[in-house]
Amino acid sequence: MIDEISGDPWRASVPRHETASHPARGRMRVLRAPVAAYTRRRFGVRLHHADRVPRRGPVILAPNHLGWMDGPLLAIHSPRPVHALTKHEMFQGRMDPFLRKAGQIPIDRFNPDPRAIKACLRVLREGGVVGIFPEGARGAGELELFKGGTAYLALVTGAPVIPVFFFGTREPGQDSHSRPSRQSPVDIVYGEHWRVDAQPWPRTKRDVLEASASLRSHMLEQLSHAKELTGRRLPGPLPAGDSERDVARRQATS
Repeated sequence: MIDEISGDPWRASVPRHETASHPARGRMRVLRAPVAAYTRRRFGVRLHHADRVPRRGPVILAPNHLGWMDGPLLAIHSPRPVHALTKHEMFQGRMDPFLRKAGQIPIDRFNPDPRAIKACLRVLREGGVVGIFPEGARGAGELELFKGGTAYLALVTGAPVIPVFFFGTREPGQDSHSRPSRQSPVDIVYGEHWRVDAQPWPRTKRDVLEASASLRSHMLEQLSHAKELTGRRLPGPLPAGDSERDVARRQATS
């Protein structure tokens, strides 16, 4: 459906986002190569099927989430610069200007955050790459918890979703803030894409739930392939009481 005045196919079907600022891009481009070289030496990072990420056009990267290193490694090693949704708690103190200049997008994970969604839409409209963790928090990485935000962005924009799977960013029994030991290999596997046609407004809750169920099914299949490819297992659940939702709940009541 095309807006008869502007001729812009986005204007009639996408939530209004024209006033949203595009996340910064300068530091992201400057730092990626040297930091990628360092992490390859430090953690033995290995990429698999990175060519599955389209070279141009809007793309949504959807990684599983094991530990705190997943976000930085996604931004550093993605074949294209990626603007990842990052919990707003990270944007504190000296990290705030760094993350913003590195192009990351703050999001409130526990409440509706239209500003973050509009920033993602702005990036995708301009042919960029958005990263969003469907699980919403660190955990076992097996996609047991699966939120609807990724499918929603795909429904609104029609952008392909590329699953991304991390292995080795957290070792069995370690907490969510741990890092792997030196030279313990980290594998990053890019799965085959999933796509849904862009759906004009109104998009119902049922539409999002159905698309999200389809995406989760696809990602589980791709996760199985990634395990076979690498011969690796995921680290299992976090220690008791270490889930990010539990931590946030304790902080809110303290």
